[in-house]
Amino acid sequence: MVFALMACTPQIQSSHVWLTSEAGDKCAEKEAVVFHKGAVDGAISVDLNDRRQQIDGFGNSITESSVFVLACLTPEQRHAVLEEMYGENGANFSASRTVVGASDFALKGHYSYDDVDGDEALDHFSMAVHQDGFSKDEYPQIKDEFFDMWQCLDEIKWIKLNQADHEWRLVASPWTAPAWMKDNKQFFDKQNRYGGALLPEYYDAFARYFVKYLKAYEFAGIRFWAITPENEPMGNDGSWESMHLSPAAETALIGQYLGPEMEKNGFGDVKILGFDQNTFEAAPYTAAIYGDSAANHYTDGTALHWYGSTVSCFPEVLDSLHAAHPDKRLIHTEGCVDNLGRDGWPGVSDYEGYKECCWFNNDAFWWTPSATDWAYSTPWWPDWHPKYAVTHRYASYIIDGLNHWLTGYIDWNAVLDSIGGPTHVNNNCGAMLMVDYENDVLYFTPYYYVLKQFSRSMRPGDVVLGVHSPFADNLSPIHLCAVAKQDGSYAINILNTGEAIHFPLQIGEYIADVAMPANSVETIIVKL
Repeated sequence: MVFALMACTPQIQSSHVWLTSEAGDKCAEKEAVVFHKGAVDGAISVDLNDRRQQIDGFGNSITESSVFVLACLTPEQRHAVLEEMYGENGANFSASRTVVGASDFALKGHYSYDDVDGDEALDHFSMAVHQDGFSKDEYPQIKDEFFDMWQCLDEIKWIKLNQADHEWRLVASPWTAPAWMKDNKQFFDKQNRYGGALLPEYYDAFARYFVKYLKAYEFAGIRFWAITPENEPMGNDGSWESMHLSPAAETALIGQYLGPEMEKNGFGDVKILGFDQNTFEAAPYTAAIYGDSAANHYTDGTALHWYGSTVSCFPEVLDSLHAAHPDKRLIHTEGCVDNLGRDGWPGVSDYEGYKECCWFNNDAFWWTPSATDWAYSTPWWPDWHPKYAVTHRYASYIIDGLNHWLTGYIDWNAVLDSIGGPTHVNNNCGAMLMVDYENDVLYFTPYYYVLKQFSRSMRPGDVVLGVHSPFADNLSPIHLCAVAKQDGSYAINILNTGEAIHFPLQIGEYIADVAMPANSVETIIVKL
């Protein structure tokens, strides 16, 4: 009745409405939402005066595995994929991450850019492993054996440069230093569940190693936006390439070696993001890094991962980190559907059994609560890792995270094969694009379209706004965030995890009746 009474009041129509849904919509353009002047009690409201953090962007990671799968496509297919992900008419991703050296998502792993024992002068530093492509003799599925990491990043760079909105923020992260710089002299040690720690006597060499990496890419025309000193400095039980850095060690590395070395060599504008692991474990690292004057000076923010829970972004932790250091950004740099296709292990009683489940070219898998991750049903985190719908997890994590000071989201592998690889340690994962190159089938998973909506509607420099909702708790079907865009319009992104629903949405002096189908993500862009 309230909306009927407002029919004669001034109206404003949204400029865009995009919808991704279980029913099959994939960033589909929908009818405009009509806003009227007025107000309704109990509406979800966007507070135009509560201006918060700036957006850094959304995107994915270019790993060796992703480059390999892209090399299994024709150049025309590959360029179309990268245009879809990075072009203005596609997702227009504005952030990416890549790996310094080997990671779990490498074909063979066990390498750095200087594997000559004791080469403190780094005379043997070489990035040839990323410049050689993939031989058809060894990998007969390859269609472009000259395509490599350098070409991939360069192709993305030119896609971005040839468009009006060419913002692209590239982050680099090492999984490990050269093995000879570590106490165990190995890239990782799965048998003893230990990744190895960087020895203090090699902090200087590792800082110079990092600068050589930055210089090599700068020579190729690629400038990084940020680096993290180490991916997952708390380790991963030696399951793949890793390196331990305690809070004190990372603080010393940044403040005394890495920061000064980067500044001295002309990379003082490249941001250093500390930590780079699970949100709920970040506080000891931020306290140490920001509590040290030198490390604080060189560190721009904190990089976070989502693996602590399948249902929560840990809002109370994000709020606490921001409250303690409001001048430092909080950006998500890695998340994915973990261990796709692996059996459970002792203590995991009801692992969903991926081997009997089809996730490739099957949207239903991504919309229903069937996925599990590494800690599901273990006695350690029984409430943090229930089964979940992948699309719900992505949308709710990002929406709720933005409402609690995250500045952006970078996903893990941009592209993988149909079983979530290749990976040299068999920890297959989900990806935005999964490819069956034997049958020439390319499958964009549903959550890709959610990220596409977020990326298109929330650009770097846009400002997150406060939202107030009667749907307050984490069990609510409705999750919502909003930004003030630089052109004066507003973007509202809404997740509905339940049945079809109508609700009033208030923004400034205007209100609309928003109708959302079941299991859907909707983006509304409006200029008041």
